[in-house]
Amino acid sequence: MDVTPSATPHDRDGGRTAAGRTTPPTATVDAVPAVPPPSEALTDVDTERLGRLLGDPGLAWFVDRVRQRLARGRPLTGSVTLSDPDEPQRRAAERLLGRAPRSSGSLSIRLVTVDEILRRSGVSPDGLAAAVVALTGPVVLHAETRNREERAWEEAYAPLGILDGELARWAERIRGDGLVRRLARTPEAAGPLVEAAVRALRALPASPPTSRATFAARNLSGAHALDEGTPLATLVLSGIRCLTGFPDGSGAQWRREAWASAGLLKDDLSSTVLTLNLRGTPALDWMADTGEPAVLTLRSLTGRAPVAPVPTTGTVHVCENPAVLSAAADTLGPQCPHMVCLQGQPSAAALTLLRDLSIRGARLVYHGDFDWGGVRIAAALARCVPWRPWRYTAADYRAAVTTVAEAPELTGPPAATPWDPALAVALAECGVRVEEETVLDDLLTDLGTGFR
Repeated sequence: MDVTPSATPHDRDGGRTAAGRTTPPTATVDAVPAVPPPSEALTDVDTERLGRLLGDPGLAWFVDRVRQRLARGRPLTGSVTLSDPDEPQRRAAERLLGRAPRSSGSLSIRLVTVDEILRRSGVSPDGLAAAVVALTGPVVLHAETRNREERAWEEAYAPLGILDGELARWAERIRGDGLVRRLARTPEAAGPLVEAAVRALRALPASPPTSRATFAARNLSGAHALDEGTPLATLVLSGIRCLTGFPDGSGAQWRREAWASAGLLKDDLSSTVLTLNLRGTPALDWMADTGEPAVLTLRSLTGRAPVAPVPTTGTVHVCENPAVLSAAADTLGPQCPHMVCLQGQPSAAALTLLRDLSIRGARLVYHGDFDWGGVRIAAALARCVPWRPWRYTAADYRAAVTTVAEAPELTGPPAATPWDPALAVALAECGVRVEEETVLDDLLTDLGTGFR
């Protein structure tokens, strides 16, 4: 319904209100009504008559549209339209405008017309904006709200300012990627979340490794503060990956390993490391005498009486896959040199054991899969303990490629190989993966001849 200005029942008293107030001069139809700041308290509004005029539930949509315009700082000109009005909404518009609306189609109301009605009737001498504020309360400009919220978010992010090194780069990243906003939703919730995350990350990596629950009880609000799925756990895990350089991944096992990279464990029994022919306790000595692999838990390595394996020679061979250690036990038995198997990403137990062996003077040599995942594992290990390559250079890879009939293609993003930069180049050029099992005979030969 397109509305044009006309006399209404509200102005038939010749410009006098029931209370005897004189109305302001009549506004022309096309004039742009002056809009006072929407947040200001406005006076001289006849609230009782205003409630009857604009307070009808059938006009709620109209009042809401006007508030939206005020909040955006837009002038109250033009029309607002309701595409599919019901009968009560049509009747409410008829009473407001003093004319019958069309019985079908959309419903349009010119804002200047309503402004004129309110001014001439004396219901709201200051027009439509004042009437809506009086009827529904102060309107806060969206720009003011946004500025206030942004200041609140900056205050919530303030604890990030004390981080340095890799964590400083992480802090800058999460300011822009929206992670904290998605987790906390509001600045009020974000402040305590960020503060707790910073407190946790500054205490990491944990040494010696400990359970997540124990760490949380000592450093945060309680033992369950870092439980899986909580916003704080998600945020801290994001920081840990930046702190330790843990690679991308997904799944429960990947998350456990990511936590463990900073020394935080689900418990001290689930983190294990596979070994062969290490000695130092009656149990290890018995296993070494029979040439059988042994599994050490983190608890056994860090408990009140920790296991302290002492190799009888200066070299410990470290491999990525259990198949290599198993074959060594089958082939060489008690005569096999000391071995440690990572079984993928180095666990907290593996890192604890290898650090202890390195400190005690053992020389660590390492071999892993020739693929991007394998070199990432090797790089992660190198950040924690020193090692030298064991048939794990560019020359070794190129030699292995020539012996593989149908090697699978490399997958995933490339990675650096700091111990031999040429290896990353060779992997990219050849484009195939060579698993440890493929070169198992060479590795067993080295073990049998005492490769150091």
